[in-house]
Amino acid sequence: MQGEPAVAVLRLGHRPGRDDRMTTHVGLTARALGADRAIIAGATQAAETVRDITDRFGGPFEAEVTDSPKAVLREWDGRIAHLTMYGERVQDVEDEIRATRDDDGDPLLIVVGAEKVSFDVYEAADWNVGVTNQPHSEVAGLAVFLDRLFEGRELDREWQDADQQVVPKATGKKVVDPDE
Repeated sequence: MQGEPAVAVLRLGHRPGRDDRMTTHVGLTARALGADRAIIAGATQAAETVRDITDRFGGPFEAEVTDSPKAVLREWDGRIAHLTMYGERVQDVEDEIRATRDDDGDPLLIVVGAEKVSFDVYEAADWNVGVTNQPHSEVAGLAVFLDRLFEGRELDREWQDADQQVVPKATGKKVVDPDE
């Protein structure tokens, strides 16, 4: 979000055919709820879909593909929060994460897994964070974490260069050209 250190989401462990929709939704959730970019391990179609949505509904947001997520972790110049149901409770560490971002101005990498995450990811993280310690969707975990990180400010985010804009309504659907 403008004026704040960058936030990127790294999606690990994409399993083609099984995780296509889930990986796309990780990218879309990152975009919609305040992250600046998504780095997707090996899922080119998911990245293309997120880029298409960004082109149509506005940005700024970047979707990248990596063949080496471990290199992204190793070379990251900032803090790392790994979302896992085995981590510390989000409500116990969210203030510390926000304060560290405010004090250091370091970018934050949020790591979201798919299949079993290797132990080196847990070791690379500054925080291993559990949105809940119960099995749940990584998309739901990311959404809750981002909302807690930005304290709801991401919900008022303004989008630039949009070809389409959703008009909020109590019933029905309305999408307009924002220039009209």
